[in-house]
Amino acid sequence: MDLDTAIKSRRSVRHFTSKTPDWRDIIECIDSARYAPMAGKNFILKFILIDDPEKIIKISESCQQDFVAEAQYVVVVCSDDSRIRNMFGERGKEFVRQESGAAIENFLLKIVEKGLSTCWVGHFVEDEIKNLLKIPEKSRIEALFPIGYEAKKPLLRNWRIELDRILFFNEYKNKKMKEIKKVYT
Repeated sequence: MDLDTAIKSRRSVRHFTSKTPDWRDIIECIDSARYAPMAGKNFILKFILIDDPEKIIKISESCQQDFVAEAQYVVVVCSDDSRIRNMFGERGKEFVRQESGAAIENFLLKIVEKGLSTCWVGHFVEDEIKNLLKIPEKSRIEALFPIGYEAKKPLLRNWRIELDRILFFNEYKNKKMKEIKKVYT
């Protein structure tokens, strides 16, 4: 699958079949996260791959989102910003968010390439999941991802925002690029 296809076909899926994905495919997806940009060459993310049905149900309850329990696997992404803060001070927290987003996007695109489905879940009771999975207090849960095969195909709709509503040139709200002057010799 080419990159444009993966980018344009990635979407949030909230209904999964009972078919179990190959866990090795999920590990390949996690591996792709390692190639994201890293502040100070410090990779600060940890991934927990969960296949225990009881833990998945508890995670679903902590998210207050029933569809999470339909998935055969859940990946929890955690970060520890201590090394980055040691290098960059408080600004390091911003770098952690940026690094996390870039690594997670690599992971999501690889999920699409593998024919798997997921949904980025950011709403959850962090302390409950930390206790359940024995995540250290100093770590932060960035997001969780229920993973499986899509149960029902959504209606195709082009709901993406138009490019001309988000692109400016040289300054905010400037919708036009400078004209290039032709030089004749």
